[in-house]
Amino acid sequence: MLISPAYAQAAGGGSSDMLLQFAPLALIFVVFYFILIRPQQQKAKQQRAMLGAIRRGDRIVTGGGLIGTVAKVVSDDEVTVDLAENVRVRVVRSTITQVLAKTEPAKDAKDSRDKEEAVADAAPSGSAAGQADEKTPAWRRMLGLR
Repeated sequence: MLISPAYAQAAGGGSSDMLLQFAPLALIFVVFYFILIRPQQQKAKQQRAMLGAIRRGDRIVTGGGLIGTVAKVVSDDEVTVDLAENVRVRVVRSTITQVLAKTEPAKDAKDSRDKEEAVADAAPSGSAAGQADEKTPAWRRMLGLR
């Protein structure tokens, strides 16, 4: 015989040993998934949602550190940003890293008319304060002087 009896006995029960050898490898993969891969996927999902929700008037920060206000959403991939007075830049949407301030969504014309009517109804029409405001110059009213 060419094979000793000791080797022949060890070869028969190898299936459970093979399972035990792959168990640490599978455990390492599970740990890496929950510590590294899953949080990165969630952060990427939040970034995509933030970029999809950008609209005119939002204050943003680009990847280069420029801070500006979105003037116009050109397409799904580009926005026009106001950096300073008379300075507009076209920016690729994926370079936007952060939204500093969100603007309120535009109200319907009907809602704004209803509010104006409610304010007009609530204000007394012949009050002395209303007449005094009409006589006070605009610059004094802006500064809070009467």
